[in-house]
Amino acid sequence: MKIVLASGNAGKIRELQEMLAELDMQIVPQRELNIGDIEETGLCFVENAILKARHAASESGLPAIADDSGLEVDLLNGAPGIYSARFAGETATDASNNRKLLELLGDAPLQQRSARYQCVIVYMRHATDPTPIICQGSWEGHIALEAKGDGGFGYDPLFYLQELNCHAAEIDKQQKNLISHRGKAMAELLAKLAADTATRATAH
Repeated sequence: MKIVLASGNAGKIRELQEMLAELDMQIVPQRELNIGDIEETGLCFVENAILKARHAASESGLPAIADDSGLEVDLLNGAPGIYSARFAGETATDASNNRKLLELLGDAPLQQRSARYQCVIVYMRHATDPTPIICQGSWEGHIALEAKGDGGFGYDPLFYLQELNCHAAEIDKQQKNLISHRGKAMAELLAKLAADTATRATAH
């Protein structure tokens, strides 16, 4: 069975493919099917994930998985939130987004820089699926005063994990996939997919 992965973000695709490896399914990134990104006009992670999954399912005729995720910083009233990928503008890079975040937080002490990553993953069986599977995970941390580590992507070099005393970009990907916001949402999705498949098999 083929599932289209509704993302154009290389780092995200890599992580999702690793997490989905245990499924007996072929995971195809949407660009391999010449499906472009859809404009993310939703006002929250759930809306944007549904938009992306529906678009990929509609264009491909296949089931689709979409992820919408981002960083919420308490001192910035939850920004960058759904605008995490383009925080520093439409042509933003990870580096420019990280620079902007550090500038906005200035010299606020670490304990005031609480933040969390949020991830919503949506599975749509087909484009008109009235009950998509929706899973959510969050990962608590703080925004460090400087970047460290060269793993991960996005804000990982600045995302400090107090319980591990290191930055998200310093941990190996296996550990990250277990404890991250995306890892938690994916674990929930895999459990729900297994239950959904079993239910539909008995219904037939």
